[in-house]
Amino acid sequence: MEVVSMHQAKSSLSNLVKRAAAGETILIGAYGKAEAKLVAANETERAPNRIGLMKGKIKMADDFDAPLPDDIQAAFEGKD
Repeated sequence: MEVVSMHQAKSSLSNLVKRAAAGETILIGAYGKAEAKLVAANETERAPNRIGLMKGKIKMADDFDAPLPDDIQAAFEGKD
């Protein structure tokens, strides 16, 4: 993908915006290295975070935070 120089991007911004709105991804940078990406606005929108999305779908054991048995704890700690 071609990288558009900063100078070229400044002088042809309206054309680049039209291309991006049509679905093209425009890379802008210097010395052939991309520093920014111009995309259509609807591509950058994210779905809102939905708190409680998994409510009622995940079951937690009553003893999930109980201490581990000594032999398993020792294995985690690298002891024999």
